[in-house]
Amino acid sequence: MATLTAPRTAGAPSSQRIEQGSVNIPVGKFPSPPKSQSVDADKIADDFAKAFNNAIRANDHKAIVRLFDEKNSYWRDHLCLSWDLRTLKGTESISKFLQNGCRVKSIEIDRSTPFRSPHIGPLGLQFFIMCTTDVGEGSGIVRLCEEDIGVWKVFTMYTVLQSLNGAQEALGQNRATGVNHGEDKKRKNWRDQRAEDVDFQGKDPAVLIVGAGQGGLTVAARLKMLNVDTLVVDREERVGDNWRNRYHQLVLHDPVWFDHMPYLPFPANWPVFTPKDKLADFFETYVQLLELNVWTSTELVSSSWDDATKQWTVVLERRKADGTGETRTFHPRHVIQATGQAGKKYLPSIDGMADFKGERLCHSSEFTGAKPNAEGKKAVVIGSCNSGHDIAQDYYENGYNVTMIQRSTTSICSAKTVKDVALKALYSEDAPATEDSDIFVFGLPSEIFKAQQRMVTQLAEQNDAETIAGLEKVGFKMDSGPDGAGLLFKYFQRGGGYYIDVGASQLVIDGKIKIKQGQEVTKILPHGLQFTDGSKLDADEIVVATGYGNMRSQTREIFGDAVADRVGPVWGFNQEGEFRALWRPSGHPGFWLMGGNLCLSRYFSRVLALQIKARELGLY
Repeated sequence: MATLTAPRTAGAPSSQRIEQGSVNIPVGKFPSPPKSQSVDADKIADDFAKAFNNAIRANDHKAIVRLFDEKNSYWRDHLCLSWDLRTLKGTESISKFLQNGCRVKSIEIDRSTPFRSPHIGPLGLQFFIMCTTDVGEGSGIVRLCEEDIGVWKVFTMYTVLQSLNGAQEALGQNRATGVNHGEDKKRKNWRDQRAEDVDFQGKDPAVLIVGAGQGGLTVAARLKMLNVDTLVVDREERVGDNWRNRYHQLVLHDPVWFDHMPYLPFPANWPVFTPKDKLADFFETYVQLLELNVWTSTELVSSSWDDATKQWTVVLERRKADGTGETRTFHPRHVIQATGQAGKKYLPSIDGMADFKGERLCHSSEFTGAKPNAEGKKAVVIGSCNSGHDIAQDYYENGYNVTMIQRSTTSICSAKTVKDVALKALYSEDAPATEDSDIFVFGLPSEIFKAQQRMVTQLAEQNDAETIAGLEKVGFKMDSGPDGAGLLFKYFQRGGGYYIDVGASQLVIDGKIKIKQGQEVTKILPHGLQFTDGSKLDADEIVVATGYGNMRSQTREIFGDAVADRVGPVWGFNQEGEFRALWRPSGHPGFWLMGGNLCLSRYFSRVLALQIKARELGLY
């Protein structure tokens, strides 16, 4: 008999569950507070930069290593030291890496804003840097700890490549002129040129992106600014339908300041929490204003990679607005899978599913909304994370008698606490510029970020204490995430297991959404469900909110075994605390994976685009 059970790491409690094969990175250790009574932050930063640059000029990697704290230090790097994403932990690891040379050629203290300038921060003396490498320019952040009185060493250093020599983004002074003045009998106006660019007649795109959600559109925008011919394809009828077609009441749980997109941040009148249809419409506008080449109603029929020619052969079937269709074959050098960070929906086969006589049994991805004015109808939602709670709330608000099945513990944090506590210092109306905040956050090695998120989680739980107590009273089971690091690390290490509360928690506390906890579904009955304890529950509708498989399962479905077998494990952390396979070499030549929420897409889209541009330029 098939039983619905949650996929879990063997022997691990729900809070510690991680993506299969990934690493549950340890919680890092913060440095001791500064020992000196007074600190000249500017002088200390300048002394560090001078010592670092002298060591670089002398090609003395041992001198560079001596600038790092011997007991507790990290150098996180995204493309300045190598064409990969690395976190080097400890002086021995840093020394070993630098034995073959250092691609960073110099650094300079960035004093362009007070936030970037040297000052004592929560993790020591911090300052932003601008760095020059052998291939381009970058940025970063350095945090120094006081090893002894007056002796400052690197606790964390972050470097990230932001531009390539001779291939700057088409922005500001590098923007296109928009017209060729003078006599030109073959000149096309803007509309004609755009139609020709989008159609790709007589030429191949260098990059084909599969998926026009936030991942596909942000990396397409970055490639556009780097003058890399790119085509985005999506099977939906309109850009944004991946959000537009989801359940009726869906609103983003992250605040707007966390979700800005590259080049076109949301306008100042944008609501704090974005409704799904509003986001979908913004995506359409984003494509139009940035002149991205997107084909909707398009399916990838087949694809194959040629190791000899280093290019793909992809066959696309496109349905045009006038009702006609066409089949096109392209030979891009790069393919990006941007179908979302998750893979295929996880809808297990349960005994009796085919015999259900109720009005609806579906996966949460297929739920379009509760039927209005359904007083007296009974709905059961299997799953107690974001989608499960949102769907249960939608059912309740439309008159259903609704029960949510909680099969394991859930991390809970209110949207208000996310906005006012977890993100306020870096992503809010009065916070630093988005780019500064991004470097601050992604410049933290994952182990240190995990330690920081433990502190944030403790503050968040104090802020939500009344809600947490109410949920405990009615038997709802909660956890604080992996090693107490909260819902963000549940997202990073597992891709789920949490709920950002936008109202459903109070409905659970008040008994308006009923909870059945700890029991697995053993059978679907014609008009309900049966559980491991023998109990039964009537249902007119059942929604299975059990999440999704790994992104690699979607790779296998779209691109076949030959590609999926060469792609490395996806999502979760590797031993260094870097995400596996995303935004970096995937394991298959010419194949890249792009995924993540709006914040991750905004930041890592540049990292991925620069790697592709560098390959197009023959830099590696």
